[in-house]
Parts: sequence; C-alpha cells; structure tokens
Amino acid sequence: MKNPDLHFERRGEQQEVAVIRLTRPAKRNALNDGLVLALRDLFDNMPEGVRAAVLTGEGDHFCSGLDLSELKERDAGQGLYHSRMWHSALERVQYGPVPVIAALHGAVVGGGLELASACHIRVADESTFYALPEGSRGIFVGGGGAVRIPRLIGAARMSDMMLTGRVYNAVDGEKVGFAQYLVPQGTAFDKALELAVRVAQNAPLTNYALIHALPRIAEQPADQGFLTEAMMAAIAQSAPEAKQRVRAFLDGKAAKVSKG
Repeated sequence: MKNPDLHFERRGEQQEVAVIRLTRPAKRNALNDGLVLALRDLFDNMPEGVRAAVLTGEGDHFCSGLDLSELKERDAGQGLYHSRMWHSALERVQYGPVPVIAALHGAVVGGGLELASACHIRVADESTFYALPEGSRGIFVGGGGAVRIPRLIGAARMSDMMLTGRVYNAVDGEKVGFAQYLVPQGTAFDKALELAVRVAQNAPLTNYALIHALPRIAEQPADQGFLTEAMMAAIAQSAPEAKQRVRAFLDGKAAKVSKG
C-alpha cells in the first residue's frame, strides 16, 4: 500500500483473507480524503485469491470519523462532489469483490460509523461506542450514512442520535442492530478473522450473490424480488463448484447442519 495510513496483509492457510487496517491511531483513525481514496483503490484492485476481508483500526479505536482538522470551506457544489467521492469509495466496500467483516472497538463515530455500515458483518467488542455528532457540529452525514444507517437501526433512532447527541454503548448498540456479534474487549479482531476464514470457504458466486443481490432484493417490490432471487439461484447453482458441493453432501462427504 502506498498510503501510510492504511495497512494491508493477507492471512489464512491459502492467504485468502485480506486484513485492512486503518493506521492513524494518534488521530483515532480519523478519515481524510487520502485514506478514503486509498480504501477505494484497494477494493478496486483486490489481489487475486482474496475471498474475504477484515477491516479494523489500529490502537484504541476503530474510527472516530472525519478528520475535522482537514475540513475545508466548500461551496454547495464542492460539498456535493466531495460527498459523492465518499459515496463512490464506500460503495466499493459494500459492493466490492469480497464480503467484509468489520472488527469494531472504541470509537465508531460519524464517518467511522458510515464506514462500518458499508461492511457486511460487524463484530464489536465491549469497548465499542457509536455516535453521530454531526448534528451538534452544524453539519450532516455525507458518506452514505443517511441511507445505510437507517437500514441497520431505523430512521427514528438515527434522528435521535443526531438531534440529541445520544451515544450507544456496545451492549445497547448490538441490541438495536449496529453489530451482529458482541465479544469481550480486545477480541473483536480475532472473532472477525475467524468469521472471514469461514466466509472465504463459501463458493465465490454464492458470496457474490449475498453481497450484491441480497441487499438489492430487499429493496425491490416483492414481485421483482422473487424474480431476481430466482435468477440468482439459477446462476449460483449452475456453477461447477456448487454442483460439486451438493454432490459431496449427497454422498455423505460434507458436514450436516448441527445445533450451534
């Protein structure tokens, strides 16, 4: 990686998991334009063989949001283009080549929450807290949060956070839908990596369907959603790997689902 604020490495027996780490701990991993663009470029050029990714932050915090020290005075047009640049970058995370598991700890605030909401699975440890301080700072979310965050927690809860400055702790945040997993402090990365290794074992076309088709089906009218589902199911099951996996199950060579 050319950007010193973003570290990339590969994990797993087949190097199938990308670990992407924000490395601005002195700034609580606050996002500047260079870092946002580096994320965009990374997901646009994910190395071959990577089948899942973990996104995390170095130090005590995942990401404290926009680096306000770099906030520039912009007219309406410049502000529009800047927001759209963030949209483009975080769209690469949500609709990129691989499922992304966010390992959350400490601050998941403002733009950091927008980044986390673009990921597909979120694992939070007990130190995690969530906030949207834009309302008290006279600004508005601009990185896709107005679309993605209400889909996690509902528009009313998001409005409350921005109007009143409400902060959710890790336990309450998991209850309302910010995270799918809540783990002891200091273990979010380990859990996220465990999940990523498991996700990477899925058939790639199935993972693609889950991150690209499923969210769109959820937004479609039912009749359109059923048709999209049928087409995606037909495509996925026609893949050679899918046929091999079904054959292994029928031959008793694959593990059956058991009580967790």
